[in-house]
Amino acid sequence: MPTPQTQVTVTVRTFAQRFSSTRRGARLARRLAAHRLEAWGVPYGSAASDTLLLIVAELAANAVRHGRVPGRDFALRLVHRPAAALIRVEVSDTHPALPVCLAPAPADADGGRGLLLVDALASRWGVTERTGPGKTVWAELDLAAGTRAGHST
Repeated sequence: MPTPQTQVTVTVRTFAQRFSSTRRGARLARRLAAHRLEAWGVPYGSAASDTLLLIVAELAANAVRHGRVPGRDFALRLVHRPAAALIRVEVSDTHPALPVCLAPAPADADGGRGLLLVDALASRWGVTERTGPGKTVWAELDLAAGTRAGHST
């Protein structure tokens, strides 16, 4: 009689949603991300949750402010790989221009710190092409290490 082979269970959780390219859409993306992270066992108010929600907020705000194309939405995708203790945040917009991580903005500047925050908080981040027009800006957080690994594009 043949020996039964054990199959390894691979669990990958995903959440994907499109939002209007407005400040309200960016705010809703952050709120829904908070609910999804809580459902995945990342408690609201924990360091990991706060970090991930700040990353979502910055990437969504950038999609609305710099990646907005009239009549087009932006998309948020969260991917949780529990076995790897990793959560990936992806925000896609339809604007063709690539984001630029500038040197620190003056203290009295109204903006310009979004990608600097993402760079400081994420384990790694980058930009990839997407199907259709635009690009996807992604960031990953290693939940086990909680340390920053670097930037890649």
